[in-house]
Amino acid sequence: MTPVHASELAAKVCALAPVVPVLVVDDASVAGDLATALVAGGLPALEVTLRTPAALDVIREMAKIEGGVVGAGTLLTSKDVENAKAAGATFGVSPGATDRLLDACEANDLPLLPGAATSSESMALLERGYTVQKFFPAEANGGAAALKGIGGPLLAVKWCPTGGVSLANAPQYLGLSNTLCVGGSWVAPKGLVDAQDWAGITALASEAAALER
Repeated sequence: MTPVHASELAAKVCALAPVVPVLVVDDASVAGDLATALVAGGLPALEVTLRTPAALDVIREMAKIEGGVVGAGTLLTSKDVENAKAAGATFGVSPGATDRLLDACEANDLPLLPGAATSSESMALLERGYTVQKFFPAEANGGAAALKGIGGPLLAVKWCPTGGVSLANAPQYLGLSNTLCVGGSWVAPKGLVDAQDWAGITALASEAAALER
């Protein structure tokens, strides 16, 4: 898969809803219900971070849910890419980017939303052909004001800011012309997941899905 094609597919994922849930799930037995609740609320693109031992099993379970588009986040190594693809991930997300990681995603036909925090990092990705990128960590790197500033010279890049994004500040990012969507964990808080309050999560998803962009 070429970087240009990867970016085209990443843009389609970002276009599905204004928010991509960033999910840290410890128990694969709740994965199906969690995915169903989020999809029912209007958030079909789901990023399962590889931060727990259960993550790959979570991806396998969520991949079975009709209407869901499941990706793997926190991709750091070539092995992460291979494991995520084998588990059923249809896109990947990384906090940053290395040549080895980009090579692995391209070789395994896994569309990647690569992370960048500076103009130089973004330019390096753009030089390779990646026009859709993840601004991370968004709030720690200056928030929407910083992303607006980066967008001035880097007109060819579109973004999914993630990291510290909430219902309160998401509209600031979504109001920028260079932002396709945002990534956030607030739509699936640990307390509601642990309580298996799927109706509550669907309500949060519906609220997020209604954000304007």
